[in-house]
Amino acid sequence: MNGTTGEGMSLSVEERKLLAEEWISQGEGKLDQVIIHVGSLCIKESQQLAKHAAAYNASGIAVISPFFFKPQSIEALTEFLKEVASAAPSIPFYYYHLPEFTGVSLNVVELLDGIEKRIPTFQGVKFTSSDLLDFGQCVHKYKDRFALLYGKDELLLSAMVLGANGAVGSTYNYIGDLCNKMLTVTERGDFNMAREHQALVQEFIGFVNRFGFGVAENKATMMLVSGIPLGPPRLPLLKCSEAKQAKILAKLKILGILT
Repeated sequence: MNGTTGEGMSLSVEERKLLAEEWISQGEGKLDQVIIHVGSLCIKESQQLAKHAAAYNASGIAVISPFFFKPQSIEALTEFLKEVASAAPSIPFYYYHLPEFTGVSLNVVELLDGIEKRIPTFQGVKFTSSDLLDFGQCVHKYKDRFALLYGKDELLLSAMVLGANGAVGSTYNYIGDLCNKMLTVTERGDFNMAREHQALVQEFIGFVNRFGFGVAENKATMMLVSGIPLGPPRLPLLKCSEAKQAKILAKLKILGILT
C-alpha cells in the first residue's frame, strides 16, 4: 500500500498514515498480508512511517531508494535501508527496486550479499526492472533465503521460469485472472499455452504504452473494469482522457480480457 499505483510519493505523511491504517483495518481477516510502502526522500519521514506501520500491525514495510540525492554505491543504499528498517525492528522489511523511476540501478544481487547481517528483518525484494540478468542471479543465489517478487507484468513468464517466488504488479488489478491462468499452466509445464497468455498481456501493455500509459491511465483502467471510483490523479499527473479510456476499453475487449 502507498506504492506507485496508489501515488504514495504524492501524498503527505499524514495521508499515507491514514491510508495505511484503513488498509490494515479493512484487510483484517480478508488479506493474507498488508505491506506498507514507507519510502521517502527524507529518511526521517521514512522512519516515522515505518514506526507507524509497525504500531498498526502491518505485515511488513517496503522502501524504494531515494531518487533526488541518490545512493551512489551498494554501501550507501544498504546504510539507508538499514536505518529505515531499524525504526520498525518487529516486522519484515522489503526493498522495492524501481530503477526506471528512481534512477538507482545498482545490482540487487550485490545488495543481497550479506544483507541479513546488516538488516535482520530483511525478507526480500520487489524487483521491478527488465534486467533479467540481475534478477536471475538473485534467484540463483538467494531464492531459498528471500522472497524475490517480480514487478514487470509484461515479463512475468520469463521471471517465473527463472524462479521468481511471486509477483506484484499494477495490471493484475484487472488482468489478474489471465496471469493466474498463465501461472497455472506454467506449473503444469505447458509453456506453449503459457506463452499464449503472456503474449496477450504483452499485446495489451505494448498497445497502451504506444499512446502513453502511466499511473493515471492505469487507475482509469482499474475504474473502468471494477466500476469503483478512484478519483483523479494528483498533479503533476493529468487525468486520463476519455479518448484514451475508450481505446483501452476497446483493446481489453478485442483481446478477450474483458467481456
